[in-house]
Amino acid sequence: MKILGIIPSRYASTRFPGKPLAMIGSKTMIHRVYIQASKAFEDVVVATDDDRIYNEVTSFGGKVVMTSPDHQSGTDRCAEAAVKYCQQTGKTFDAVINIQGDEPFVRPDQLTSLGNLFEDKTVEIATLIKEAKASDEIFSENTAKVIVNLRGEAVYFSRSPIPFKRGADKEEWVNKHVYYRHIGVYAYRYDVLQKITLLPQSSLELCEKLEQDRWIENGYRIRTCKTDFEGLAVDTPEDLDKILRTMDVD
Repeated sequence: MKILGIIPSRYASTRFPGKPLAMIGSKTMIHRVYIQASKAFEDVVVATDDDRIYNEVTSFGGKVVMTSPDHQSGTDRCAEAAVKYCQQTGKTFDAVINIQGDEPFVRPDQLTSLGNLFEDKTVEIATLIKEAKASDEIFSENTAKVIVNLRGEAVYFSRSPIPFKRGADKEEWVNKHVYYRHIGVYAYRYDVLQKITLLPQSSLELCEKLEQDRWIENGYRIRTCKTDFEGLAVDTPEDLDKILRTMDVD
């Protein structure tokens, strides 16, 4: 099984401009993500539209490709980067892992677990999920929830708490049923990645603002992989300050 790890990375960010180049100890954020991803896969490449990020990746010896600044999502950027990387290297891949560029301590074992799912030839897309342990996790609209079928495939993703637990007070829902949160790391079979980026935005995607619902609405199956670990995503400078205060980084 040949896996390509791609790290989409943009300089522009409403809440944290220049985030990929923020220093975490002695290394930039994008450098730390690259190191972790490289522990999981032989082929890892950063996909960016910014010269500053491009230059940073080349400075530490990483692989990087320039992509269009017009992409609406990391999935779209991954699709372009995968084609360019294959053209540049002459390599082919069975699947592509979309690795979040703002999780400097992503665990390699999570990435390899996703990649291993593609040993099953029926798997088209895969993603990570984690059991919700507290009520605020399932009722926050900023947290995507997911329900899965008996084959471990996602049925639907929503910002609403799903499923509805009838006959129980809301503060008891989390104790009455197993709820799952979506952990936003995606993996795609190479040919499926190229196809889903050509799909127009769907009504469910536009309603929920969750691109994965577009794929489900168009009949694609998303296999889920359970994890007990939630990464330390950096969305704001305050998130980074918290990490620096609580973790010992070199």
